[in-house]
Amino acid sequence: MSNPPSGPYADAGASAVAGGADAHPQAQALALLDDPQEWPAFGRPHGGAAPGAAPQDVAWESHVVLGGMHCAACALTIEEALRRVPGVLEADVSAATCRARVVWQPGQVRPSGWMEAVRRAGYQAMPAMDALAREHRVREHRRALWRWLVAGFCMMQVMMYAWPAYQAMPGDLTLEMEQLLRWASWVISLPVVLFACGPFFSSALRDIRQRRVSMDLPVAAGMLITFAVSMAGTFDPTGPFGHEVYYDSLTMFVFFLLTGRWLELRLRDRTAGALEAVMNRLPDSVERWNEEEGAFTRVATRRLRVGDVVRVLPGEAFPADGCIVAGSTQADEALLTGESTAVDKPQGAAVTAGSYNLRAAVQVRVQSLGEDTRFGQIVALMESASLQKPRLAQLADRIARPFLIGVLLAAAGAAAWWWPTDPSHALMVAVAVLVVTCPCALSLATPVAMLTAAGTLARRGVLVRNLQALEALAGVDTVVFDKTGTLTSDGLALQDVRVPPQAGLGRAEVLGLAALLARHSLHPVSRAVAAADGVDEAASRWSLGQVQEISGAGLVASVQGPLAGTLRLGSPAHARLAPLGEGQQAALSLQRDGGGEGEVIELARFAFAEELRPEAAAVVRQLQQAGVAVQLLSGDRSAAVQRVAARAGIEVAQGDCTPQDKLEHLRALQQAGHHVAMVGDGLNDGPVLAGAHVSFAFGRAVPLAQSKSDLVVMGDNLGLVAQAVSQSRRTLRIVRQNLWWAAGYNALGVPLAIAGFMPPWLAGLGMAFSSLLVVANAARLAREPGRAGALATSPGAPQAAPAPLEMA
Repeated sequence: MSNPPSGPYADAGASAVAGGADAHPQAQALALLDDPQEWPAFGRPHGGAAPGAAPQDVAWESHVVLGGMHCAACALTIEEALRRVPGVLEADVSAATCRARVVWQPGQVRPSGWMEAVRRAGYQAMPAMDALAREHRVREHRRALWRWLVAGFCMMQVMMYAWPAYQAMPGDLTLEMEQLLRWASWVISLPVVLFACGPFFSSALRDIRQRRVSMDLPVAAGMLITFAVSMAGTFDPTGPFGHEVYYDSLTMFVFFLLTGRWLELRLRDRTAGALEAVMNRLPDSVERWNEEEGAFTRVATRRLRVGDVVRVLPGEAFPADGCIVAGSTQADEALLTGESTAVDKPQGAAVTAGSYNLRAAVQVRVQSLGEDTRFGQIVALMESASLQKPRLAQLADRIARPFLIGVLLAAAGAAAWWWPTDPSHALMVAVAVLVVTCPCALSLATPVAMLTAAGTLARRGVLVRNLQALEALAGVDTVVFDKTGTLTSDGLALQDVRVPPQAGLGRAEVLGLAALLARHSLHPVSRAVAAADGVDEAASRWSLGQVQEISGAGLVASVQGPLAGTLRLGSPAHARLAPLGEGQQAALSLQRDGGGEGEVIELARFAFAEELRPEAAAVVRQLQQAGVAVQLLSGDRSAAVQRVAARAGIEVAQGDCTPQDKLEHLRALQQAGHHVAMVGDGLNDGPVLAGAHVSFAFGRAVPLAQSKSDLVVMGDNLGLVAQAVSQSRRTLRIVRQNLWWAAGYNALGVPLAIAGFMPPWLAGLGMAFSSLLVVANAARLAREPGRAGALATSPGAPQAAPAPLEMA
C-alpha cells in the first residue's frame, strides 16, 4: 500500500487512516483502497491522463455504490458531505440508483478520506462494479425482508389483542382484561419499535445530530409519538392519554411503510437497476496463463495486462478486448450491437469485453483493457447518464427540504389546534400529518421513470448519454437524417455491369475475372464487385500473378486464362480507358502483351449505388405517421441524395451540404419554432449533432468517446431511432402522471389528516401506496412494446408492420 500522503491529505483523511485500533472497522477497510493500483477498479483518470503520468499526478473520477439512502434529501446530504472534503472537486449523487460520482485530487485526499466523510454523514460507500457492493446489496435486501416479516407478524398479533376492544359493548370487558390486552400489545409492539423501525429511527437521529431534515424524520417522529402516547395510556390508564392506545395503528402503518419500501426496492432493482446490470457484466476474476507454473490460475480481472492469455469458460463474459488464440466458440454481443443472435468466433477472431462466451472454453490474448475497450466507453456513458438529474428531478430536489420543513410546521399546527379538545387525538392528528405528507413519491416521480427508460433502451441497443435528452426527444417534431452510413449501409451495391461486344466474354465471365482481382482490396468498390452473385464458378478459369493496389486509382495484376495480359480494375485513367459515363464508377480493362504500348481491351464498366437500409422506408413512414417531419441532408451529390430520398419516402432532401450548411439549415428550422432531432454517423456531423435539440449517432461509425450525440445506436438497425422517440414519449407521459399523482395525493391527504379524518394506519398505507404506485407506473417502461412490430434488420428478413409510435 502507498505511504500516507503528507500536506493537505494528512488533515483531510487522518480520521480514516490513522485510527489504528480505535478507528471504525469500515474506515480501516476503506484505507485499503488508498493503494493506487486499486483505483482503476472503480474509476478512471478525470479528463484523460497524459501518457506516462503516475496515478497520483492526475485527478480521478470514481464511482461508488451508497448504502442507507432512501430519498432525495439523502442524496443532497451526501453531496454536501463530499463537497466539504478538501480535494473533492465534484460530487454527484443519484437517489434513484444509489450511486455517486466523485472527482478528487490524489494530492489532497485519498478514497478512504472522502468515503469516511460519507460514513460520518451516516451512510456507506463501496466501490462500484465490485463484488463487495453486490454482497452489500444482498445483505440490505435480506435485512429489509426480516424487518418486514417481523412487522407483519407483530401486526397480526396486536390486531388479535385489539379486536376484542373494538367489538366489545360497554361492560363486556373488565378493566383488568382491558389492561391485560394493552400490556400484551405493548410487549408485542416492542420488536417492531426496536427492530423493524430501526432504519427510520437511525436516519432521524442522524438528521438531528447534523441539524438537517430528511424524509425519514417526520415518519420516525410519527412512530415515536404514537408509541409514546400508547405507552402512556398503558402505564397510566387514568391519565390524559389513558382512554385509548394505538399499538394497532403503529404496527399497521410500520408494516405498510416497510411493504412499500421493500416492493419499491425490488422494482427499482429490476427496472432502473438494469443500468447497473449492464455495467457489472465483466467477471470479477478470470483464469490467466502463468508462465512460471505452466498452468492457468485465477486472478482478479483488474490485475490483467495487455498481452496476457486468459481462458474464458462457457457462460462467462470476456474480460477484455482481444483475439482468440486457441479454440472456437459463439459470442453474445447484444450489448454492442443490439442484436441477440449468436456470432461465430473461430480461432483468430476478435472478441470484445462484456460479450458472453456461449459455447466452448477459448483462450484469448488481451489487446486492450478498461476504458480503452468499447465496453469501457459504454460504461462511461451509462455512468454519466445515470447520475444526471433531469430538469424535473432537479425541481423536485429543490423543493424536498422546504416541503419537509412545511410538513413539520403543519403537524405542529394541527396538534396545537386539536390539543384543547383532546390531547391524545391531537397527537394522532399530528402523526397522520407527518406520515401522509412524506414527499417520497414526488422525489421518485422523475428519476425512476427516466432511468427505467434509459435501462430499457440500453437493452435494445440505444445508449442514453444525457437523461435530459429523453425529455427533449419527446417534444421533437422534425427528424433530420444524414445519408451515408445512416440511411444507407456503409458499403456499395453493384447496380449495373456493361460488357462491350469487343470484350469477347460473357457477363458472368467478366464478373468472375473482376471479382478475382477485387478480393485483394478492402475498397468499397472492390468489396461490392467481390460480393456479386455467381462469380466463384467463373473465377475458377483464371489465375492471377502478383496483385498491386495503387492508392486512389485501383488494382493491377497479370492474368492467365482464356485471355492473358495485364488486368486493371479502377478509375478510367487507371484502366487506360475513356472517361466513365453517367453513374459509372469503375472500369475493367486488359492490356494483352503486358507492355506499356500493348492493345488495351475494355472488358466492363461498373455502376454502383449506395444500399438503402432495408428498414429505412418503414422507419420514415412510421415517424411521419406519428406527426414527425423527416428531412435528409447530405454532403453527397444532389442527384444521389434525391434518389435515396425518393426510395426512403423523404420529400425534403438537400445534397452538396458542407457541415456548416447542415448547421445553418438546422438553425433555420429551430428559428422557425421546430424541435429538431439529428441522426448522423458522428464522424463529420459533430457541429450539427451538437446544435440539435437532441441527436443520435450510430456507434459503429465513430469512437463513442468522440461522439457529440445525446443517444448512441449500437447496432445497424435504424428502427431503434423510432423506438427511442416512442419510448421518450411514453416516459414523459408517465413522468407527468407520477407528478400529478404525487401532487394530487398530498392535496387530498393533508386536509383530511389535519381535519382528523385520517388515522395513522391509513396515513401509512397512503404513503406506502403513493411511493409504490410511482415506481410501479415507471416499471411499465421496462416492458417491451411487442415484437410483432419490430422492424426487419437484414435484407432477407420479412418486413413486419411497424409498431405505432405513441403521440406526445
